Amino acid sequence: MTGHENLWMRPERPARGPRPSFSRAALAEAAIRIADAEGLEAISMRRLAADLGAGTMSLYRYVTGKDEVLDLMLDTVVREYLPEDQDPPDDWAEGLRLLAWQARRTMLRHPWLAPLAAGRPQVGPNSARLTETALGMLDGLGLSVDEMLTLVGAVFAYVNGYIQSELAEGEALRRSGLTLAQRLAQHLSYIQSLIATGNYPMLERMTKEGGRRYTGADDRFAYGLDRLLDGIAAGLPPRGDTEGPASPR
Repeated sequence: MTGHENLWMRPERPARGPRPSFSRAALAEAAIRIADAEGLEAISMRRLAADLGAGTMSLYRYVTGKDEVLDLMLDTVVREYLPEDQDPPDDWAEGLRLLAWQARRTMLRHPWLAPLAAGRPQVGPNSARLTETALGMLDGLGLSVDEMLTLVGAVFAYVNGYIQSELAEGEALRRSGLTLAQRLAQHLSYIQSLIATGNYPMLERMTKEGGRRYTGADDRFAYGLDRLLDGIAAGLPPRGDTEGPASPR
């Protein structure tokens, strides 16, 4: 087995040799269970073999190494973005909104997913279905393929960045052993000293007016996503214009 062949182009069952004792899907599910519980750093070929009750070297009949295990994991969980029993709505904005929310829920279930997806190409069968579905939502709006790819990428970049910040904040609080209110109280005196200089009017306004709306993670996510979709809508070409919006000069 060479590392230059596409994982999904190689047959899972070799023409010769003993019958495989498990599947790539089982390998991916085992890796996902480990990562969900302990993080990506806990995954190794030896650990996976132990969880599957197999010899370490037997895993190399399915994958070339850990890198392909990560590819399998990523493509497996991407399937959760598009539930089989849910057809995309006809309205493109509602379709992208639902896709973004489903991606967020998936990333929260699998905390390792957002950083892995941010820096890794997604080329498996479920990822191909995701791309096909997302681009199909924007098809017919007068956009080029490059423009559609950029807009879909912007939506996923928003989701990914929001989730990574959300998870990082939660982990920081967990490690500190403090509540958010207690953490903020630690910095209150310093913030008040800055406000007292008169050089931070927006900071003063934030302390007086902040926390009345969009206080929850879901509310903030929804508000930002809606504004992003509003911006996309504002930049769409007029109906009947199939040339796409002009590039900025």
